[in-house]
Amino acid sequence: MDITIEKLIYGGEGLAHHDGSTVFVPFVLPAERVSAAPIETKKKFVRARMERVLDPSPQRAAARCPHFGICGGCDYQHIPYDAQLTYKAEILRETLRRLGRVDWTGEISAHGSQPWGYRNRAQWKIRSPEKSGELLASGGAQPPGIGYFRAQSTTLCAVHDCPIVSPLLLKTLLAFREALGAGKLPGELREIEAFADASDSKLLLTATFAGFPRRKEEAAATFRRLVPEIESLLFHDPGRERMELDGPGFIEYEAADAKYRVGHLSFFQVNRFLIDELARTVISFVARGRLALDLFAGVGLFSVPLSASFERVVAVESNPAAARDLESNVAYAGRGIEVRTADVETFLTKYRGRENPDLVILDPPRAGLAPGAAKALARIAPGRIVYVSCEPPTLARDLAVLVQAGYEISELHLFDLFPQTFHMETVVRLQKRA
Repeated sequence: MDITIEKLIYGGEGLAHHDGSTVFVPFVLPAERVSAAPIETKKKFVRARMERVLDPSPQRAAARCPHFGICGGCDYQHIPYDAQLTYKAEILRETLRRLGRVDWTGEISAHGSQPWGYRNRAQWKIRSPEKSGELLASGGAQPPGIGYFRAQSTTLCAVHDCPIVSPLLLKTLLAFREALGAGKLPGELREIEAFADASDSKLLLTATFAGFPRRKEEAAATFRRLVPEIESLLFHDPGRERMELDGPGFIEYEAADAKYRVGHLSFFQVNRFLIDELARTVISFVARGRLALDLFAGVGLFSVPLSASFERVVAVESNPAAARDLESNVAYAGRGIEVRTADVETFLTKYRGRENPDLVILDPPRAGLAPGAAKALARIAPGRIVYVSCEPPTLARDLAVLVQAGYEISELHLFDLFPQTFHMETVVRLQKRA
């Protein structure tokens, strides 16, 4: 098909039309004419692979990464960074209008990042020597490799560079790549997850195995020789629900004028350049107050600084590992924050009749609020709400419920925590209509 791209949509693809069908194709720019080959065809719907750019956009740029277009990690390296921010704002506005009927005509405040070397966390898949006997379509054996999945696939894209990760993470990737090629890593190794602290000098490293290594002490020593910056090392075999820890189990991350303990199984924001700005924007909506609720609190990135402005802060987190870190961070801060290890929907449902909070902060996972949680929140009637979202479609759905319940949007912020990808973080400030 020869098609003309009309616009970019959420998910990293461009949209076009051909013979009555809507066509979705990645790695394009609006107004470009491209040749594309269908890879999935349904009624009125075609997903295609770009074969050739026939009429390139003047914005089109050369990708920095040699794996771009094959690796599934990045979507926008062919777009200059300033243009990425513009397109993301347009996509966000349209997604809210189309899926939530939230017609925001005001400004979307864009918070840009350094476009490269921003990630403090990475997850690498492993094709180990014992798996390398699998044959390629050409008949040859696949060599060991480390990297990411290919786009729309569970096939490994082995990499030798990744310009979006921090310098320490890149050093770690290359060290494991060399050791894997030399046969120095356990054959059972399937995945490595690495998280670097704010100074990019210490690592929290989790290694996942299909069967525990027979000589785990020797394997741990090998890992530490390869990467001396490892502060804490966790070996995990999910098939047998077995874990072995070598180290304290956490690192400290300095952000928002505080120190946070972050453990192996806890979540923390991944853009090392925007964490402080994100926290300031979220917590500054209400200068002072009696009660704030921090829902999906994680390790307390928002709870800890909130406690300086509120008489009471209730932090709710369902992940037991994150809740343990949260309790430690609350104790370290020395302020009165109540920690509730609970499901957010259950907490909100049982909250009826209690004190109305001045502020509620929501930072849910990609799935957004569970069914009923948005309505339960509206019944509590907080004066103001800050919704932190990493998924515009579920944000649109939840905002529709809150707007219908009597809230209005006062500010919309786009935090580009994930440059070179279609992902975006949105901060929405809402207040109850008089």
